[in-house]
Amino acid sequence: MAEAASRLTALAEQVLGKPFPVRLRAWDRSESGPPGTPVLIIKHRRALRRLLWKPGELGLARAWVAGDLDVEGDLYEALDLLAGSLWERAEDAARPAGPAALLGALRDPVLRAAGRELIALAGPWAPPAPPPEEARRTGGPLHTLRRDKQAISHHYDVGNAFYERVLGPSMVYSCAYWESPGSTLEDAQHAKLDLICRKLDLGPGRRLLDVGCGWGSMVLHAAREYEVSAVGITLSEEQAAYARKRVAEAGLTDRIEIRVQDYRLVSDGPYDAISSVGMAEHVGSARYAEYAADLYALLRPGGRLLNHQIARRPLKDEEAYRVDEFIDRYVFPDGELAPVGRTVAQLEEAGFEVRDVEALREHYALTLRQWVANLETHWDEAVRLTSPGRARVWRLYMAASALSFERNRIGVNQVLAVRTPESGEPGLSLRTRDWRG
Repeated sequence: MAEAASRLTALAEQVLGKPFPVRLRAWDRSESGPPGTPVLIIKHRRALRRLLWKPGELGLARAWVAGDLDVEGDLYEALDLLAGSLWERAEDAARPAGPAALLGALRDPVLRAAGRELIALAGPWAPPAPPPEEARRTGGPLHTLRRDKQAISHHYDVGNAFYERVLGPSMVYSCAYWESPGSTLEDAQHAKLDLICRKLDLGPGRRLLDVGCGWGSMVLHAAREYEVSAVGITLSEEQAAYARKRVAEAGLTDRIEIRVQDYRLVSDGPYDAISSVGMAEHVGSARYAEYAADLYALLRPGGRLLNHQIARRPLKDEEAYRVDEFIDRYVFPDGELAPVGRTVAQLEEAGFEVRDVEALREHYALTLRQWVANLETHWDEAVRLTSPGRARVWRLYMAASALSFERNRIGVNQVLAVRTPESGEPGLSLRTRDWRG
């Protein structure tokens, strides 16, 4: 009988209609495919059963998280090579779950023979259980207060010590602002926080609301460097506890308040400025108009909003948009991305005057690559602090996201919007990008 790697490579090439782009190593230690490329390792035939029972991206994701699949060599190169063939074809291939459904869906004789071969290689066992790191699906409508809190907890309440290893001392979990690729992550994150403060025209005596405050880095920077009074809100209990400790250690409890609170429940406006950095992706399309209207209502006339948000490319048919299955199940449950044009339109529909949009796509790619490097440097600690599966989730999603930003599949933008008063005077200088006045 032929070795497993050769059989799998031949099967993949039948389905893809072109050479398999990376080398493949199977559970029987056999290898096949082009030399000099990264090696896709199928450690256990259980990985094939995951694909049979959940064809497409989710089956591949489960195999990766469970450790049934791995990559030897450059992970970025492997993902880049696979992105143009395996991942896309897997989404278009047989959607029905299970061996019998697969064969029923494959009318093409060649593909049907390939399906039989895959079933034989996978073995006649039941579908494996999903890895424990997969988010539990809950019923009911999206983006209720309870469901949003559960989604945030899944992503952020995995241990502050784990995030320290990944993010570094800044504890900022959003795109940094790089002067050059050779800058340090800490310098780039400091530059990003300071850029936001200048765009918001912060100064002594001003009130800042930071929506989705994370571990408190934004409010700490604004209070320390610009002498504002700040409120930071998060839905993560672990983030809030960590942020409060940092505030106390900085001696800023008189100027900073950290709350576990949903943005929909904030009622103590008006604020002079609002920062929302890496939070709006959790809001969802059904709630975005409410989000924009709520923030507008919390600002005084002339107050400013800085909305820092990941964006996807627009589709010809926006109804066809589907959330990435891997991201939805393992990273950001219920998260949604929108084109930047739609974000700007909804802010304007809420009453804001949008004054500036700055694209930072390349900056996020640099940031993600640094986070991946941090995770790989501290891999053993990260596994000990969470789980092998959780560490594998973060490594895959950050590396794949870095490539998505580099290839212009997604972007990230800072949108500066003003609650312009009836006088029409926005309070900005004529040369807005000076970020003064």
